Amino acid sequence: MHVFDIAPVRYTDGTMLILDQTRLPGEEVYIEIETKEAVFEAIQKLRVRGAPAIGVAAAYGLYVAVRDFPETGDLVEFAKMLQEAGTYLAAARPTAVNLSWAITRMQTRFTEQQPKSVGEAKALLFAEAEAIRAEDEAACYAMGAHGLSLLKPGMGILTHCNAGTIATARYGTCLSPIYLGQERGYGFRVFADETRPLLQGARLTSWELSKAGVDVTLICDNMASIVMKNGWIDAVVTGCDRMAANGDGANKIGTSGVAILAKAYGIPFYMYVPTSTIDLETATGDDIIIEERDGEEIYRMWYEKPMAPAGIKTYNPAFDVTKAEYITAVITEKGIVRPPYGENLKKLLK
Repeated sequence: MHVFDIAPVRYTDGTMLILDQTRLPGEEVYIEIETKEAVFEAIQKLRVRGAPAIGVAAAYGLYVAVRDFPETGDLVEFAKMLQEAGTYLAAARPTAVNLSWAITRMQTRFTEQQPKSVGEAKALLFAEAEAIRAEDEAACYAMGAHGLSLLKPGMGILTHCNAGTIATARYGTCLSPIYLGQERGYGFRVFADETRPLLQGARLTSWELSKAGVDVTLICDNMASIVMKNGWIDAVVTGCDRMAANGDGANKIGTSGVAILAKAYGIPFYMYVPTSTIDLETATGDDIIIEERDGEEIYRMWYEKPMAPAGIKTYNPAFDVTKAEYITAVITEKGIVRPPYGENLKKLLK
Protein backbone atom coordinates (compact mmCIF):
# COMPACT_ATOMS: atom_id res chain seq x y z
CA MET A 1 0.00 0.00 0.00
CA HIS A 2 1.30 3.47 -0.93
CA VAL A 3 1.51 5.87 2.01
CA PHE A 4 -0.92 8.21 0.22
CA ASP A 5 -3.57 5.50 0.35
CA ILE A 6 -3.66 5.77 4.14
CA ALA A 7 -6.35 8.28 5.14
CA PRO A 8 -6.89 9.25 8.78
CA VAL A 9 -10.60 9.95 8.21
CA ARG A 10 -12.89 8.21 5.74
CA TYR A 11 -16.59 8.22 5.00
CA THR A 12 -17.36 5.13 2.94
CA ASP A 13 -20.63 3.31 2.26
CA GLY A 14 -22.49 5.36 4.86
CA THR A 15 -19.87 4.80 7.57
CA MET A 16 -17.39 7.22 9.15
CA LEU A 17 -14.04 5.59 9.89
CA ILE A 18 -11.05 6.97 11.81
CA LEU A 19 -7.56 5.45 11.77
CA ASP A 20 -6.77 4.97 15.47
CA GLN A 21 -3.36 6.65 15.65
CA THR A 22 -2.91 5.73 19.31
CA ARG A 23 -2.35 2.14 18.11
CA LEU A 24 0.32 2.95 15.53
CA PRO A 25 2.84 1.75 14.53
CA GLY A 26 1.93 -1.68 15.91
CA GLU A 27 -1.59 -1.90 14.47
CA GLU A 28 -3.41 -0.22 11.59
CA VAL A 29 -6.98 -0.22 12.90
CA TYR A 30 -9.92 1.84 11.68
CA ILE A 31 -12.68 2.47 14.21
CA GLU A 32 -16.29 3.09 13.23
CA ILE A 33 -17.75 6.41 14.39
CA GLU A 34 -21.51 6.47 14.92
CA THR A 35 -22.16 9.30 17.41
CA LYS A 36 -20.97 12.79 18.26
CA GLU A 37 -19.62 11.41 21.54
CA ALA A 38 -17.41 9.01 19.59
CA VAL A 39 -16.13 11.90 17.45
CA PHE A 40 -15.38 13.96 20.57
CA GLU A 41 -13.53 11.05 22.21
CA ALA A 42 -11.50 10.32 19.07
CA ILE A 43 -10.35 13.95 18.83
CA GLN A 44 -9.69 14.40 22.56
CA LYS A 45 -7.81 11.09 22.91
CA LEU A 46 -5.72 11.79 19.78
CA ARG A 47 -7.08 8.85 17.81
CA VAL A 48 -7.27 11.50 15.10
CA ARG A 49 -4.80 14.40 15.36
CA GLY A 50 -3.13 17.06 13.27
CA ALA A 51 -5.00 20.31 12.67
CA PRO A 52 -6.24 19.58 9.11
CA ALA A 53 -7.33 16.01 9.94
CA ILE A 54 -9.16 17.28 13.03
CA GLY A 55 -11.04 19.71 10.77
CA VAL A 56 -12.03 16.91 8.39
CA ALA A 57 -13.10 14.71 11.33
CA ALA A 58 -15.15 17.55 12.80
CA ALA A 59 -16.94 18.15 9.50
CA TYR A 60 -17.91 14.52 9.00
CA GLY A 61 -18.58 14.21 12.73
CA LEU A 62 -21.06 17.07 12.69
CA TYR A 63 -22.88 15.36 9.83
CA VAL A 64 -22.92 12.09 11.79
CA ALA A 65 -24.36 13.96 14.80
CA VAL A 66 -27.50 14.91 12.84
CA ARG A 67 -27.59 12.05 10.32
CA ASP A 68 -30.31 10.09 12.13
CA PHE A 69 -32.65 13.04 12.66
CA PRO A 70 -36.08 12.03 11.22
CA GLU A 71 -36.51 13.04 7.57
CA THR A 72 -40.03 14.29 8.38
CA GLY A 73 -38.82 16.23 11.42
CA ASP A 74 -38.98 19.95 12.06
CA LEU A 75 -36.18 22.02 10.47
CA VAL A 76 -36.07 24.37 13.46
CA GLU A 77 -35.38 21.42 15.76
CA PHE A 78 -32.81 20.13 13.28
CA ALA A 79 -31.03 23.50 13.32
CA LYS A 80 -31.03 23.46 17.12
CA MET A 81 -29.49 19.96 17.16
CA LEU A 82 -26.85 21.07 14.64
CA GLN A 83 -25.91 24.09 16.79
CA GLU A 84 -25.71 22.06 19.99
CA ALA A 85 -23.59 19.34 18.35
CA GLY A 86 -21.21 21.96 16.98
CA THR A 87 -20.76 23.60 20.38
CA TYR A 88 -20.13 20.18 21.94
CA LEU A 89 -17.53 19.07 19.37
CA ALA A 90 -15.69 22.41 19.39
CA ALA A 91 -14.75 21.81 23.05
CA ALA A 92 -12.80 18.61 22.30
CA ARG A 93 -9.46 20.41 21.86
CA PRO A 94 -8.99 24.17 22.20
CA THR A 95 -5.73 24.96 20.36
CA ALA A 96 -6.15 23.62 16.82
CA VAL A 97 -8.19 26.28 15.02
CA ASN A 98 -9.31 23.90 12.25
CA LEU A 99 -11.75 22.27 14.68
CA SER A 100 -13.86 25.38 15.22
CA TRP A 101 -13.22 26.54 11.63
CA ALA A 102 -14.72 23.39 10.12
CA ILE A 103 -17.73 23.43 12.46
CA THR A 104 -18.42 27.11 11.74
CA ARG A 105 -18.11 26.49 8.01
CA MET A 106 -20.61 23.61 8.15
CA GLN A 107 -23.10 25.62 10.22
CA THR A 108 -22.72 28.68 8.00
CA ARG A 109 -23.38 26.59 4.90
CA PHE A 110 -26.64 25.37 6.46
CA THR A 111 -27.71 28.89 7.46
CA GLU A 112 -26.88 30.52 4.14
CA GLN A 113 -28.43 27.85 1.91
CA GLN A 114 -31.70 27.71 3.85
CA PRO A 115 -32.65 24.13 2.92
CA LYS A 116 -36.36 23.41 2.55
CA SER A 117 -36.32 19.98 4.20
CA VAL A 118 -34.31 17.86 6.62
CA GLY A 119 -33.26 15.58 3.77
CA GLU A 120 -31.96 18.54 1.79
CA ALA A 121 -30.14 19.84 4.88
CA LYS A 122 -28.40 16.52 5.45
CA ALA A 123 -27.30 16.30 1.81
CA LEU A 124 -25.99 19.86 2.01
CA LEU A 125 -23.94 19.14 5.14
CA PHE A 126 -22.48 15.92 3.77
CA ALA A 127 -21.46 17.68 0.55
CA GLU A 128 -19.75 20.39 2.60
CA ALA A 129 -17.82 17.81 4.63
CA GLU A 130 -16.70 16.16 1.39
CA ALA A 131 -15.61 19.57 0.08
CA ILE A 132 -13.56 20.27 3.22
CA ARG A 133 -11.76 16.94 2.79
CA ALA A 134 -11.11 17.46 -0.94
CA GLU A 135 -9.91 21.03 -0.45
CA ASP A 136 -7.47 19.95 2.25
CA GLU A 137 -6.05 17.25 0.00
CA ALA A 138 -5.53 19.79 -2.80
CA ALA A 139 -4.05 22.31 -0.36
CA CYS A 140 -1.54 19.79 0.97
CA TYR A 141 -0.37 18.90 -2.52
CA ALA A 142 0.05 22.59 -3.33
CA MET A 143 2.02 23.15 -0.10
CA GLY A 144 4.28 20.29 -1.11
CA ALA A 145 4.95 21.86 -4.50
CA HIS A 146 5.67 25.31 -3.00
CA GLY A 147 7.78 23.83 -0.22
CA LEU A 148 9.85 21.71 -2.58
CA SER A 149 11.01 24.90 -4.32
CA LEU A 150 12.85 25.81 -1.09
CA LEU A 151 14.69 22.49 -0.84
CA LYS A 152 17.53 20.94 -2.83
CA PRO A 153 18.31 17.29 -3.62
CA GLY A 154 20.30 15.49 -0.94
CA MET A 155 19.39 17.90 1.86
CA GLY A 156 19.25 16.83 5.50
CA ILE A 157 15.90 17.83 6.96
CA LEU A 158 14.77 17.85 10.59
CA THR A 159 11.08 17.58 11.46
CA HIS A 160 9.20 17.61 14.77
CA CYS A 161 5.92 15.84 15.64
CA ASN A 162 3.86 14.57 12.71
CA ALA A 163 2.48 16.76 9.94
CA GLY A 164 2.25 13.99 7.39
CA THR A 165 -0.50 12.31 5.43
CA ILE A 166 -2.16 10.93 8.59
CA ALA A 167 -2.40 14.46 10.03
CA THR A 168 -4.31 15.73 6.99
CA ALA A 169 -6.71 14.54 4.31
CA ARG A 170 -3.69 13.34 2.29
CA TYR A 171 -0.02 14.20 1.56
CA GLY A 172 0.54 16.13 4.78
CA THR A 173 1.71 19.69 5.28
CA CYS A 174 5.44 19.78 6.07
CA LEU A 175 6.00 16.18 4.91
CA SER A 176 4.31 16.82 1.56
CA PRO A 177 7.48 18.23 -0.11
CA ILE A 178 9.45 15.26 1.23
CA TYR A 179 7.02 12.85 -0.44
CA LEU A 180 7.05 14.81 -3.68
CA GLY A 181 10.84 14.94 -3.51
CA GLN A 182 10.97 11.19 -2.92
CA GLU A 183 8.95 10.61 -6.08
CA ARG A 184 11.35 12.86 -8.03
CA GLY A 185 14.55 11.31 -6.74
CA TYR A 186 15.67 14.11 -4.40
CA GLY A 187 17.16 11.67 -1.92
CA PHE A 188 16.38 13.67 1.23
CA ARG A 189 17.84 12.50 4.55
CA VAL A 190 15.22 13.13 7.22
CA PHE A 191 15.80 13.29 10.97
CA ALA A 192 12.61 12.83 12.99
CA ASP A 193 12.43 14.09 16.58
CA GLU A 194 10.66 11.49 18.74
CA THR A 195 8.40 14.31 20.05
CA ARG A 196 7.76 13.64 23.74
CA PRO A 197 5.54 12.88 25.50
CA LEU A 198 3.20 11.36 22.91
CA LEU A 199 5.94 10.24 20.52
CA GLN A 200 4.25 11.33 17.30
CA GLY A 201 7.63 11.59 15.62
CA ALA A 202 8.69 8.10 16.67
CA ARG A 203 5.36 6.34 16.22
CA LEU A 204 3.91 8.22 13.28
CA THR A 205 6.47 10.22 11.27
CA SER A 206 9.13 7.52 11.22
CA TRP A 207 6.41 4.95 10.37
CA GLU A 208 5.04 7.06 7.51
CA LEU A 209 8.40 7.95 6.01
CA SER A 210 9.71 4.40 6.28
CA LYS A 211 6.58 3.17 4.48
CA ALA A 212 7.30 5.61 1.66
CA GLY A 213 10.94 4.51 1.37
CA VAL A 214 12.36 7.80 2.66
CA ASP A 215 15.77 7.75 4.39
CA VAL A 216 14.67 8.58 7.95
CA THR A 217 16.65 8.59 11.20
CA LEU A 218 14.86 8.75 14.56
CA ILE A 219 16.43 10.92 17.27
CA CYS A 220 15.41 11.97 20.78
CA ASP A 221 14.14 15.52 21.13
CA ASN A 222 17.26 16.60 23.03
CA MET A 223 19.50 15.48 20.14
CA ALA A 224 18.34 18.23 17.76
CA SER A 225 21.24 20.51 18.69
CA ILE A 226 23.98 17.94 18.08
CA VAL A 227 22.70 16.89 14.65
CA MET A 228 22.62 20.57 13.69
CA LYS A 229 26.14 21.07 15.04
CA ASN A 230 27.30 18.02 13.08
CA GLY A 231 26.21 19.77 9.87
CA TRP A 232 23.59 17.13 9.07
CA ILE A 233 20.62 19.52 8.94
CA ASP A 234 20.06 21.93 6.03
CA ALA A 235 16.45 22.87 6.82
CA VAL A 236 13.78 22.36 9.48
CA VAL A 237 10.15 21.75 8.48
CA THR A 238 7.17 21.66 10.85
CA GLY A 239 3.43 21.96 10.75
CA CYS A 240 1.24 24.42 12.65
CA ASP A 241 -2.00 24.12 14.63
CA ARG A 242 -2.83 27.83 14.79
CA MET A 243 -1.04 30.86 13.38
CA ALA A 244 -1.77 34.30 14.83
CA ALA A 245 -2.11 37.41 12.68
CA ASN A 246 1.48 38.48 13.43
CA GLY A 247 2.97 35.16 12.28
CA ASP A 248 3.47 33.52 15.68
CA GLY A 249 2.67 29.82 15.24
CA ALA A 250 1.44 27.30 17.80
CA ASN A 251 2.60 23.76 17.15
CA LYS A 252 3.42 20.60 19.10
CA ILE A 253 5.38 21.22 22.32
CA GLY A 254 9.08 21.51 21.58
CA THR A 255 8.71 23.23 18.21
CA SER A 256 9.78 26.63 19.52
CA GLY A 257 12.99 25.15 20.96
CA VAL A 258 13.85 23.62 17.59
CA ALA A 259 13.22 26.98 15.90
CA ILE A 260 15.52 28.80 18.35
CA LEU A 261 18.25 26.21 17.78
CA ALA A 262 17.86 26.49 14.00
CA LYS A 263 18.33 30.25 14.16
CA ALA A 264 21.43 29.85 16.34
CA TYR A 265 22.95 27.47 13.77
CA GLY A 266 21.88 29.54 10.75
CA ILE A 267 19.47 26.88 9.48
CA PRO A 268 16.20 27.94 7.77
CA PHE A 269 13.03 27.07 9.69
CA TYR A 270 9.95 26.56 7.52
CA MET A 271 6.45 26.35 9.00
CA TYR A 272 3.75 24.78 6.82
CA VAL A 273 0.39 26.42 7.43
CA PRO A 274 -2.85 25.83 5.49
CA THR A 275 -4.79 29.08 5.19
CA SER A 276 -7.55 27.45 7.28
CA THR A 277 -5.04 27.38 10.16
CA ILE A 278 -4.29 31.14 9.97
CA ASP A 279 -6.37 32.96 12.59
CA LEU A 280 -6.40 36.70 11.91
CA GLU A 281 -8.77 37.15 14.87
CA THR A 282 -5.90 36.17 17.19
CA ALA A 283 -3.43 39.06 17.30
CA THR A 284 -0.31 37.30 18.62
CA GLY A 285 0.82 33.95 19.96
CA ASP A 286 0.28 35.24 23.50
CA ASP A 287 -3.47 35.11 22.80
CA ILE A 288 -3.51 31.43 21.78
CA ILE A 289 -5.02 29.09 24.37
CA ILE A 290 -2.55 26.29 25.09
CA GLU A 291 -4.11 22.93 25.89
CA GLU A 292 -2.73 21.20 29.01
CA ARG A 293 -2.98 17.44 29.18
CA ASP A 294 -2.83 14.77 31.88
CA GLY A 295 0.63 14.52 33.46
CA GLU A 296 0.51 10.74 33.31
CA GLU A 297 1.41 11.07 29.62
CA ILE A 298 4.88 12.14 30.75
CA TYR A 299 5.80 9.37 33.16
CA ARG A 300 3.35 6.50 32.78
CA MET A 301 1.79 6.16 29.34
CA TRP A 302 4.64 4.33 27.56
CA TYR A 303 6.07 2.44 30.54
CA GLU A 304 5.29 -0.89 32.18
CA LYS A 305 5.50 0.88 35.53
CA PRO A 306 5.58 4.59 36.48
CA MET A 307 8.88 6.34 35.78
CA ALA A 308 8.43 9.08 38.41
CA PRO A 309 7.59 9.20 42.12
CA ALA A 310 3.94 8.80 43.07
CA GLY A 311 2.18 12.14 43.44
CA ILE A 312 4.84 14.11 41.54
CA LYS A 313 3.65 17.47 40.18
CA THR A 314 3.61 17.66 36.40
CA TYR A 315 3.27 20.31 33.71
CA ASN A 316 2.21 18.91 30.35
CA PRO A 317 1.33 21.57 27.74
CA ALA A 318 0.45 20.06 24.37
CA PHE A 319 1.76 23.02 22.36
CA ASP A 320 4.12 25.94 22.47
CA VAL A 321 4.31 29.09 20.34
CA THR A 322 7.15 29.79 17.94
CA LYS A 323 7.65 33.53 17.62
CA ALA A 324 7.47 34.92 14.10
CA GLU A 325 11.09 36.11 14.30
CA TYR A 326 12.29 32.49 14.27
CA ILE A 327 10.25 31.48 11.20
CA THR A 328 12.16 31.88 7.94
CA ALA A 329 9.07 31.43 5.76
CA VAL A 330 5.46 30.30 6.03
CA ILE A 331 4.37 27.85 3.33
CA THR A 332 0.67 27.83 2.45
CA GLU A 333 -1.32 26.31 -0.39
CA LYS A 334 -1.50 29.81 -1.92
CA GLY A 335 2.24 30.34 -1.88
CA ILE A 336 5.23 31.18 0.28
CA VAL A 337 4.92 34.05 2.76
CA ARG A 338 7.97 35.96 4.02
CA PRO A 339 8.22 38.60 6.77
CA PRO A 340 6.73 40.96 7.71
CA TYR A 341 4.01 38.41 8.44
CA GLY A 342 1.59 40.91 9.96
CA GLU A 343 1.23 42.54 6.55
CA ASN A 344 1.81 39.62 4.23
CA LEU A 345 -0.55 37.10 5.85
CA LYS A 346 -3.40 39.60 5.49
CA LYS A 347 -2.50 40.19 1.85
CA LEU A 348 -2.45 36.46 1.22
CA LEU A 349 -5.91 35.92 2.72
CA LYS A 350 -7.44 38.77 0.76
